[in-house]
Amino acid sequence: MPMLLLITVAMAAVSPARAQDSGGAITNMKTLIQSGFDIKAAAPNGDKFVVFLQREREAYACEFVTLTVSRCGAINNEAN
Repeated sequence: MPMLLLITVAMAAVSPARAQDSGGAITNMKTLIQSGFDIKAAAPNGDKFVVFLQREREAYACEFVTLTVSRCGAINNEAN
């Protein structure tokens, strides 16, 4: 049940989430999901949540400080 809650929180905040792709351009979590990235895991990290997204061999981690403030980064981007 806690995992479902975390995924719900992540999905509710798709628009404000930010990530950097290999070209340095900023994208959002909604764009990552529309591009075929799936939420694979979510975990609490102190008073924050970390959500992991993956598409084939590419992966991103997004840290949610609040529902409207987050930061994402490539963990393993095959384009690099």
